Amino acid sequence: MAPDPRRSRPRTGADTAARKRTVHRLAHNDPVNDLAPLLTPEGRALLDDVRGTAPADELAVATRLRREHPAELVSAALGQARLRQRAVAKFGAEDAERMFFTPNGVEQSTRASVAAYRALRLKARGVTSVADLCCGIGGDAIALARAGIRVLAVDRDPLTAAAARANADALGLAGLIEVREADVTEVDTASYDAVFVDPARRGGRGRVFDPEAYSPPLSWAVQAALKAPHAALKVAPGIPHEAVPAQAEAEWISDGGDVKEAVLWFGGTAPGAVRATLLPGPRTLLGRGLPDPGVRPVGRYLYEPDGAVVRAHLVAEVAQEVEGGLVDSTIAYVTSDALHASPYATAYEITDQLPFNVKKLKALLRERGVGILTVKKRGSAVEPEELRRKALPKQHGPHSATVFLTRVA
Repeated sequence: MAPDPRRSRPRTGADTAARKRTVHRLAHNDPVNDLAPLLTPEGRALLDDVRGTAPADELAVATRLRREHPAELVSAALGQARLRQRAVAKFGAEDAERMFFTPNGVEQSTRASVAAYRALRLKARGVTSVADLCCGIGGDAIALARAGIRVLAVDRDPLTAAAARANADALGLAGLIEVREADVTEVDTASYDAVFVDPARRGGRGRVFDPEAYSPPLSWAVQAALKAPHAALKVAPGIPHEAVPAQAEAEWISDGGDVKEAVLWFGGTAPGAVRATLLPGPRTLLGRGLPDPGVRPVGRYLYEPDGAVVRAHLVAEVAQEVEGGLVDSTIAYVTSDALHASPYATAYEITDQLPFNVKKLKALLRERGVGILTVKKRGSAVEPEELRRKALPKQHGPHSATVFLTRVA
């Protein structure tokens, strides 16, 4: 125990009949097949009127507005307001309140801070134009344009392409972003300095984990990347390392401690290189090809590597930096007798070690006056919230602590 220190889916092969059956939704139950009504003066005025509407107030607001406006337009405006509220976490309030979203667009868009970092990496390579394939609602295109890069943004879905076009206009970037509704596999990218591909990684049953089940497949995206002077492919952070092409540099990115994505870079980079990048910063840890660190007895400190470091298989680099070893050969916790400040891992001072026993843990927490408990785990089947509920004393104390559940040696 340790006290705490202080997009849309691009349908590259969908048949015509399937496309005709598609119903787009801007709200939970309100089908809307285009954004045009919301882009009219009446639609924009309604969007201003419903801005910030709380879910509990939607019925009253809808009833009032439907006296003067078409019911479908009111529903679309409220649905769009809901999506904008959800989008604030990714785009910030200032942009989210001006942009247009689809449910998939909010869910699948890149967080603005990550997109901006990636755009700056491309700009540092001298890139002045990018073909953004599978552009979704335009989040990456916006970041590229704000870095001064000219963008061709392509998506097969009509509603999604319309949202991307509306967003470029709403943010004053229409002069740098051309939006094209097309099949990405049929677009000629020869005149662009770089290609960026963000394949859809969701299917009818949820997330897709096989890179060849992406839409378009990773193999197609790699071939498109190899034809361009520079390229970046956004992939799921859980991509197997053996699926990374030999010609690519692989980078795992976290933002605020949350792993967001992996990027495969082509051109102007070292093939086979691996890095973990932490935002804000950025702080980048480059792989040095170190062997796996050895297992050692638990020392005075426990280090929890950032998720991007773990995904990039760079725990050995962190262990070397903090003069430590693993608590177990299969667990990404590092232990050391020395305290080292590292941006790539959080350090905890270990006060107690005990075998798993809820009663003994509860007694220890009561003795230490712990009232705020964080539970972390690796290699344990116990649910943290369940343990927290069972172990935290009813008479809460003023102190805070973190409990780690893990195998040791």
